[in-house]
Amino acid sequence: MRLRKNTARLVTGTSTVALLAAASLTTAHGAPARGDRAPARGEQTLTAAALPTWQTDGIVWSVAYARGVVYVGGTFDSVRPPGAEPGQKAVARKNFAAFDAVTGRLLPCAHSFTEGEATVRALKASSDGKVLYVGGSFGKVDDTAVSSAVALDTAGCSLRADFRPAVAATVRAIATTGTTVYLGGDFLTVDGRRRQHLAALRPGGSLLPLRARIDEPVRALLVAPKQRKLLVGGDFHQVDGEAQQALVALNPSTGSTVASFPGWLPTGSSVKALASDGTNFYVAAEGRGTGIFDGRIAGRLSDGSMIWKDSCLGATQAVVVDRGVLYSASHAHYCMRTPGGFPDGRRRHFLAQSAGDSRILHWFPDTDDGLGEGIGPRALVMAKGILWAGGEFTTVNGRPQQGLTRFSSGPGNSAPLAAPEPAARSDKAGRITLTWRATWDRDDAELTYRIRRDGVLVASRRQRSTDWELPEMTYTDSVTPGSRHTYTVTVTDGRNTVPRSAPRAVTASARR
Repeated sequence: MRLRKNTARLVTGTSTVALLAAASLTTAHGAPARGDRAPARGEQTLTAAALPTWQTDGIVWSVAYARGVVYVGGTFDSVRPPGAEPGQKAVARKNFAAFDAVTGRLLPCAHSFTEGEATVRALKASSDGKVLYVGGSFGKVDDTAVSSAVALDTAGCSLRADFRPAVAATVRAIATTGTTVYLGGDFLTVDGRRRQHLAALRPGGSLLPLRARIDEPVRALLVAPKQRKLLVGGDFHQVDGEAQQALVALNPSTGSTVASFPGWLPTGSSVKALASDGTNFYVAAEGRGTGIFDGRIAGRLSDGSMIWKDSCLGATQAVVVDRGVLYSASHAHYCMRTPGGFPDGRRRHFLAQSAGDSRILHWFPDTDDGLGEGIGPRALVMAKGILWAGGEFTTVNGRPQQGLTRFSSGPGNSAPLAAPEPAARSDKAGRITLTWRATWDRDDAELTYRIRRDGVLVASRRQRSTDWELPEMTYTDSVTPGSRHTYTVTVTDGRNTVPRSAPRAVTASARR
């Protein structure tokens, strides 16, 4: 949840009104969502440890994948290698860059997007990956005059001469089929013809007759050719004079309404992104004010019915689904009434959920709020099993990393975040009790604690934990009354082990 533009950004805390609004939300089946931890059901998340990734000197608004390449668009002047500080080893890239999807290597594909607001807001590849469509607010690509929408041939990164529509304002969303390119955004005309926030064009650039009178900007598009639907999300309240709050399904040829979603989103909420796994679709929402919806919704493409709706607070900017897991970029800070969720507290800028039932999974990489509006990550794409994320952030997992990051497939490989700090006491003859607070790991819910007496392993314990739920743990050892021993505790996720705790020396009581 965030306030309207040009007002102060919300702090981590949530108002009582907002929390009560979240508490009133229910699941799609009418039962309140529960805050207790749900059992694991086999979903495998990515790792939470970020891969080395090039950085930008500004904001990344969009990322897209085609034929082994990840394309990045935004508001930036240069990129720099992993680990480089701002201003070091900078390579000029004006609002557009390309990287090898697997290695992350910077590629020579480069164009300068300037004039207008000089920003790239939307990227989308054609279904065959041969063409990359680029939208935003720009008046030139290199030295060529354009109007906020162009196309590149991915084979040679060359600017196409045919797709250059005259779009009168910012393009914020693009969707493609083999025969059609859909544009959504702030514009009211394309090629001098009335197209109210939505337009359809042939791949060669000529305008198609699709029309829909949408009263506010479009921010998300998802085309489902098999279901003959074009899902449209944004800030709008009406489509063709009928109430359609932020989400509608249109005929992809004519633009007429084919499905509505009454009650899915309140007046103060808008749709920022849409994703699909071919059967279901997923909605990312952002709310303004109180009594709003800020989270994610899953629905069926076939009939438009709701599958689930979470109850998290903290605006969602992007969603992508992979192998049954829905990843989102947000700044969620309250998810207590969503299964596996957490109480109100700090912002969490990435979430992983079961695509089937909304359960929050144990995957907690994080960024800072960063630049601009201070939202953190804003764009996601899966490429060759790697999740690429772009946004406003300047740190990832507490380390400097600006604008761009990525995460690979599991199992998890981030290390537990801290060593235990055991206390030791002896209240009975020959009995020594250790107590310590559990630590946590960004991508492993259950950790193993190994207890050593005088350097020799004497016991191990397994414990589930999260950063908001760190149980107290104990171990009682039997030794010779009056003997003195030194204990340490280490913690491991099975692949990574943190250094041993500080040694604790204690003399066993001799009294019976």
